[in-house]
Amino acid sequence: MLQIQGFVFNFASENTYIIYNENKNAWLIDPGNMNERETQAIDDFITKNDLKITKILLTHAHIDHVLGLQWAFDKFKVPVTMHQEDQDVLDMLQASGVRFGMKLDPAKVDIEYIKEGDGLDLDGEKFKIYHVPGHSPGSVVYHNENQKFMISGDVLFEGSIGRTDLYKGNYEQLIDGIAKKLFILDPDTQVFSGHGNPTSIGFEKQYNPFFK
Repeated sequence: MLQIQGFVFNFASENTYIIYNENKNAWLIDPGNMNERETQAIDDFITKNDLKITKILLTHAHIDHVLGLQWAFDKFKVPVTMHQEDQDVLDMLQASGVRFGMKLDPAKVDIEYIKEGDGLDLDGEKFKIYHVPGHSPGSVVYHNENQKFMISGDVLFEGSIGRTDLYKGNYEQLIDGIAKKLFILDPDTQVFSGHGNPTSIGFEKQYNPFFK
């Protein structure tokens, strides 16, 4: 049985997640920790639960989702899993930092690219990958069909969608991707977003104002 622990980090109130199981194996998703206090919160949780981070996953590479990426890669020494279409976004980290008044170094990490149709496996718990661009060019959703949940990044939120006015954003593409790839799933599927509260596919299909 998978467990999900969320943390709210940095200036954007970004949701970082740890998914783990009874074997103590775990994935760290979108490490947005930006200071010592936030990093310590992840460290303490991992230590307290005796977890082993076996993957670092990115839903996308916007600055608020990768502020702790270098720390995570250096500490856990596992490759970073992301979609190749967001490599340009990750490469802009230093420039993005300037916009927010932060001095950041370029990310120096080992990357494993994933694409739609690929699968990931956490000790037998399988995850499907959906490429849903529009918020960023390489935004992906990680979906566990067995336990009916997904990590949606900034694709879909409670009552909203990701903004599409950023680099290579595309409103129509995002709306189409959500409708055709996510809204066809079990309505009971929980959605753990990159910001804000969890929601469900059924709730968003019925009430999300962008799909009225």
